[in-house]
Amino acid sequence: MKLLFDQNLSPRLAVQLADVFPNSAHVLQFGLDKAPDSAVLEFARERGFVLISKDSDFFDSSMVSGRRTKIVWIRRGNCSTAAIEAMLRRHIADVINLETAKELFLLMLY
Repeated sequence: MKLLFDQNLSPRLAVQLADVFPNSAHVLQFGLDKAPDSAVLEFARERGFVLISKDSDFFDSSMVSGRRTKIVWIRRGNCSTAAIEAMLRRHIADVINLETAKELFLLMLY
């Protein structure tokens, strides 16, 4: 299972969570840090990533396009990278379920 972290999240998360989400990456690694949301969504979907973001635009774009990229939408205001890491570790089973369930495409974490 691999996660793709959006530009609004620290690139360190991919490394810090490698023990539970191997092969994860940050958009910066692929030159997508300034790419439009549609390009990031398409990249994630085509390469089997679950996109992790604090940005509501990804969910909106996915709904409008009808192309269901798997998205974890972090709905927490300002918080530390450590808090996001802890949140994702608490929800490992939920993220795995999102990735494997065909009918699911969104997980909101608060």
